[in-house]
Amino acid sequence: MTGTGYAPRVALVTGAARGIGAAVVHRLAAEGWRVVALDICADEPGAAYPLGSESELFTLADTWPGTVRPVIGDVRDLASLQGAVELARDTFGGLDAAVAAAAVMVGGRPLWETSDEDWDALFETGVRGVTNLARAAVPALLARPAPRSGRFVALASAAAHRGLWHLAAYNAAKAAVVGLVRGLATDLRGTGVNATAVSPGSTRTPMLDASADLYGLPGPEEFTRYHLTDRLLMPEEVAAAVCWLCDERSSAVTGTVLHADGGFTA
Repeated sequence: MTGTGYAPRVALVTGAARGIGAAVVHRLAAEGWRVVALDICADEPGAAYPLGSESELFTLADTWPGTVRPVIGDVRDLASLQGAVELARDTFGGLDAAVAAAAVMVGGRPLWETSDEDWDALFETGVRGVTNLARAAVPALLARPAPRSGRFVALASAAAHRGLWHLAAYNAAKAAVVGLVRGLATDLRGTGVNATAVSPGSTRTPMLDASADLYGLPGPEEFTRYHLTDRLLMPEEVAAAVCWLCDERSSAVTGTVLHADGGFTA
């Protein structure tokens, strides 16, 4: 049993098929959580690289039978997220944490040449998707009996805090995530539900490979020069930060950003 009197704790994770989202699912499941893992499992026309697949999502779930429930859904569609929250309630009894990890990478041009299609791809998934998750999940987090320890965690980026060449729209989208979390945390004042963001640095994922391609680099290792760690981060390292924020012991942390960025913003 947890300190709030119910167990196990239950999470909904978006962008779960691979990368940081999948690492979060694995860690939460290993720590005894029940998880609804949601991913669109389809390519985004604005993204020049393949996104997570149905095979990856179901392989993830098969690793944790009875613990992880896979859901194919689009964070841009509020009804998809509401359905995932209902699944968490019906299958596992409620919801204690929501993690917004779904995002895409597009860009490669200066802001004044950025197309509406690129702007929309970034903001629809990366910002509206976070907003939709809050709309769907927060009422369920608040439905837990007091004293609550609900958690809403959104993946931002070091790009929310540092300008990146030819990625101004991505900068703007990730900065918007930070602003949303600060506002959400303020709206949740006194409820026992906390809202935070995690800003990773360059993490070894397919999205980072896409970033290297945008810059015409030979590989993502070129980004290590921005880290005090002198190496790329692994998804599991970022997931550790996310999952700590999901934990009841992170009760003093809300309305702020945890920089899991290898020193990128030092």
